[in-house]
Parts: sequence; structure tokens; C-alpha cells
Amino acid sequence: MSNLWTYREGTLSADNDVIGYDVEAIDGTIGKIDNSTNETDNAHVVVDTGWWIFGKKRLIPAGAITAADHENQKVAVQLTKDQIKTAPDFDETQSLDTSNRGVYDEYYGPFGW
Repeated sequence: MSNLWTYREGTLSADNDVIGYDVEAIDGTIGKIDNSTNETDNAHVVVDTGWWIFGKKRLIPAGAITAADHENQKVAVQLTKDQIKTAPDFDETQSLDTSNRGVYDEYYGPFGW
């Protein structure tokens, strides 16, 4: 199992700005990247799901990202739309660090990337 909070080799690097990229779940487009970070052991993207789940934002750990297509501005994730829909709500007012990301570790940990 790889680290949930680290980008897979060959997907994204510190040089990549993916804000605004479409997010492709296993079964289709789910939204656009609203924010991203390359923080060591805390890398993730925040997806604005728009109308699909009523404008909710979802945090997706870097380990779920399987590919980045910079030419077409798309990022692929190893999750279904339903898995993203049922993920914990993202609270923009709270900082995310190793001490308060437990709800995400619990939700995404069993996927075993």
C-alpha cells in the first residue's frame, strides 16, 4: 500500500498547477479541482463537485490520483463518483494537517492505494 498523502510516481509534481482541471472518476467526470497542495506527506486536491452533489467540495488524497493529462487539463482518480459523493464534507475553514485528517484517513484508508 502506498501513502495516501503522497502523489504516485509519474502523476504530479511540485511544478504542476492543476487548479481548474477536470476530475475523472472511474465512471465519469465529477468536478473541477478548486485547490491542491504538494505538501510532503499531506498532498491532496480539493474538488468542487458543482451541481453533481449540490456544490459540495471533497478532499481527495494524492494517492488516489492515477494520472494527469496536462494537455487536456484532466486528472484521473481511482474512485467512483459514488465514493467521492459519500466522502466526508471538506471544511474550507479548517486547516488540514496530520493531526486533524483522521476522518479522511478512515474513509480513504481501506481503499488501499
